[in-house]
Amino acid sequence: MPDAQPLLKISAIGKQFPGVRALHDVDLTLNQGEVLSLVGENGAGKSTMMKILAGVHTPDEGTIELDGRAVQIGSVREAQKHGIALIHQELNLSDNLDIAANIFLGNEPHKFGVLDRKRIHEESAGYLKRVGLGFPTDTLVADLTIGHQQLVEISKALSVDARIIIMDEPTSSLSQKESENLFEVIRDLKSQGIAIIYISHRLGEVMELSDRVAVLRDGENAGELVGDEITHDAMVKLMVGRDLSQFYNRTATPPGEVVLELDRLRTPVHPGDEISFSVRSGEIVGIAGLVGAGRTELLQTIFGVTPAVGGTMKLEGRELNPKTSMEAIDSGVVLAPEDRKRHGLVLEMSVRENTSLARLRQDQKVGMIDFRGEAELAEKTIKKMNVKTPHAEQIVQYLSGGNQQKVVLGKWLAMNPRLLLLDEPTRGIDIGSKQEIYRLMEELAASGVAVLFVSSEMEEVLGMADRALIMHEGAITGELSRDQLSEEAIIQLATGNQAAA
Repeated sequence: MPDAQPLLKISAIGKQFPGVRALHDVDLTLNQGEVLSLVGENGAGKSTMMKILAGVHTPDEGTIELDGRAVQIGSVREAQKHGIALIHQELNLSDNLDIAANIFLGNEPHKFGVLDRKRIHEESAGYLKRVGLGFPTDTLVADLTIGHQQLVEISKALSVDARIIIMDEPTSSLSQKESENLFEVIRDLKSQGIAIIYISHRLGEVMELSDRVAVLRDGENAGELVGDEITHDAMVKLMVGRDLSQFYNRTATPPGEVVLELDRLRTPVHPGDEISFSVRSGEIVGIAGLVGAGRTELLQTIFGVTPAVGGTMKLEGRELNPKTSMEAIDSGVVLAPEDRKRHGLVLEMSVRENTSLARLRQDQKVGMIDFRGEAELAEKTIKKMNVKTPHAEQIVQYLSGGNQQKVVLGKWLAMNPRLLLLDEPTRGIDIGSKQEIYRLMEELAASGVAVLFVSSEMEEVLGMADRALIMHEGAITGELSRDQLSEEAIIQLATGNQAAA
């Protein structure tokens, strides 16, 4: 309510890191029982702002007020004392402990100097009930799905009497059903008077959940949207300063010769299902389906991570049967994996080192690394991929998610592949970086590369695919040409309803 005193008021916050101005003169307000979404491109300052609120960073300038009183938040524990809890995108739970132990980890109650286990389990049961999680409190966290672990994190926040819960990309690893369950929990928390700061690149979720949306761009306030003003196009315009009309402005390339041909291929994860299809040069083919449909496993088999258990593959007419990823790379097949941090990059290495990793064998001179050639390749990749980095020696883990993904793609493009496999190529990255990756996919297709990509984002498949293959429980249930693509048809096939599709 406009006349009510806000629960949280942030004024003129600024924060600098060596060589980077992360935040400048940022203002933000949050009311009790409100869902405020914070959106912006990678590098816009969202994470820095939230880490300041959570006590991970301290601001260089500006003030933070709670209930109208200025406060200093110098640590995570101080933030919790003020009722602020941050739920990170990578959940901070101990798999080897049970639910109750995780909820009270670091805040365990004692009785006569001894851990009060009875109270821990009794109170944990109450928090689990509040978030609708019906598991016994002695259940090991390792036995829970990611969606249920997310609810344990929320229960943990409730255990420290959090009045403000910050959620950073909470649905990035959740299925559709788990996401919908989380939304119900958020609405229930809101009805209890708890304020939520919600950070997501999925603008459909933001539209569904938000009372207000605050937009950051280049570390500064870009604008605010309320109620009916919260639309997809309005958010994008504030985030990137340009219109969405050209976002999926595809110019299809006439397909050439068959590059990849699968004939009754069987993967180790779904050995009973046979998969047959082909991809031509210049084509961008999407693979859609629900979580667990076998899409990632299919790409991993083509790339040699998990060798096929039956059927055949051909690359440009020649047999393709990679037993390792190295064999696939030597054949001209490359994969940008779903989890870029674990499988696509060496986070402790620089942009230069990551860019040249795949080419080390062929670029060595008398068994020595060609550092000059490596540096030239890195500079060329940074320019071509528009990687936002201070220099080629920047450690990759300090880049934004979108720029990390550009480094992954740049590494593979330096190999001049014939077949590019992309697994969730834009997961967790901002609108601007997405558009740049889509442009790159089109350029590669125009140059004759065959592109096969997996995506859980419906509009990405609809916007980018020349054809779409739909998977359900390890099998391809249908193929849709570009003029047949629709959200309804994809959903029907993804749920196994071939007749309706």
